[in-house]
This record gives sequence, C-alpha cells and structure tokens, in this order.
Amino acid sequence: MIPRLHERTHTPHDPLVEALGRPISPNEGLTEYTVVAHWPGLDYFTLDDEQRTWTSVQWAEHLEDPYLEHPFAASPDDDRRAILHLDVRLHPDDRELAGPEWAEAAHRLARAAGIEIPGKEHGCRWIAVQAQPGRLDLIANLIHLDGAWHAPPADILRRLSDEARRIEQDLHLIPVRTGPTARPAIRTAPTASAQLACVLTQLADEQAGPLATVRGLVEHTAHRIARQPGAAGTGTAHRLELIARRLHAIQQDLDSAAAHLVQPRVAAVAPAARHTARRSP
Repeated sequence: MIPRLHERTHTPHDPLVEALGRPISPNEGLTEYTVVAHWPGLDYFTLDDEQRTWTSVQWAEHLEDPYLEHPFAASPDDDRRAILHLDVRLHPDDRELAGPEWAEAAHRLARAAGIEIPGKEHGCRWIAVQAQPGRLDLIANLIHLDGAWHAPPADILRRLSDEARRIEQDLHLIPVRTGPTARPAIRTAPTASAQLACVLTQLADEQAGPLATVRGLVEHTAHRIARQPGAAGTGTAHRLELIARRLHAIQQDLDSAAAHLVQPRVAAVAPAARHTARRSP
C-alpha cells in the first residue's frame, strides 16, 4: 500500500475527477460503494429522506461549501488552497478488498493525516472514494465548520506511511517493500546509479515534482475550459485531460525506471561474495 500526497488545490473538482478516473457529472449518482467513508458530521447535511445518493457534482459542491461560508479563511501564510488530496494504491497482486475494509482503511488514514479527530464532528469535511481497482482517494477541505484553518501535521507523509504498513499487516496485504516495483532505499547506496535514480524519483514525485506541477496546471486548465460554452471548448478540455493522463503515465514510468536503475548493482553483490568465498583457504 503506497500513500501519495498531492499538492493542495483551490477546488475539489480536479481531485474528484482523478479519483473517479472520469469527469464529474450532475447525473451520475455515487453510491456507498464508491464513497466508502466520510467525515462523521455528514449526517447533518443529507439532502432529504428521499434522495440519499448524491451526484459527483453535489459531492464536489459539498466539499467546496466551506469556501463560501468562510470567504476569508486562510492558512497562517495566507494560503487559500484548502483542498487536501491523498491516495493509496495496493500492490497489483493484492486481493480485492471489501467495502468495509476500504472504509476502515479510509478512517485510519484520515486520522493519520489529522483530518479526522475522534469525537470531533465539526472538523474537516472529507470523503473517501474507491472508484478504481486497488486505489483509494481521500479528499478533504481544511476549513473547519467554524472557519478555523486546519494545519496538517508536519510529518504527515511519515504518519501515512506508518499507518499504511499497519493496515497492510492487519488486512493481510502484500507489504510494499516486497513488490517488484517497490522503490529501493536510495539513500543507503550513494552510488552513481543511486544518484541518477534519485533524480528520476524527484521528477516523478507526486507532491512536489515538476511533472506533478505541470499535470496539475493542465488538469486545472481543462476544468476551466470545460465550463466554457460551446463544443470547441469541450473538445479542447478532453484533449487536455488526455495530456494530463499521459503525464501521469510518464511519472509512473520514471518511478519504475528509478527502481530498476539500482537493481543490477544489488544483484551483482551476491556473485562477488561467492567468488571471494571460493578463494578463501
């Protein structure tokens, strides 16, 4: 289980599009099999007794509401990007998790990220989306119901990784360190290959890498263009979405190349050790 923390955004639309793997729609209802978990105060915001299933557009609006209710809320450094997005991905050979298992993982990761505090119903609005095989997305608004800004823990990535390891153990999943594409411990082998692998890893980084920034800008532009009237804008938005997907594929390829770059050197240690042993008296 690999957690990734994305760069914060101003709206939940792009994170929700990425979580679903398709554009959001005012007609497509997302059931409890897709939105597998959410913040505990959501029960006070259900639309009515007859409409229990919200569309993806309504979920986006629900996450965006704190902006409208508290138009001046901002972080201590005057940052208004309140939408936090993280995802976790299972090992390709892992078993398929049931809905309650995804829900348990979502709540545990939300607590690890600091966006859910047990017993506090008026904190951050967040939802967990399970729409793609082996993937879970958490999307939250860091503006509390009272207008206070929620600052995630400084060591949020370490907390997410530690919790992911515990979830792997409790749910009997394949640990990430045993996977064929697991990222090697580059820092322990400061060789030329490891240094080059580090460069590739930085390029592919989902949080602060340059490709992540470019992909975010392309996705944001596509979202803005899609709101413009006319078929030409729709076609352009679709082409930009395809470009963003190709950029994401490039990030994954770079990450895989970084892992393979250090493998030959690791594999070469064993034969050398055996050769030395045969020469020993």
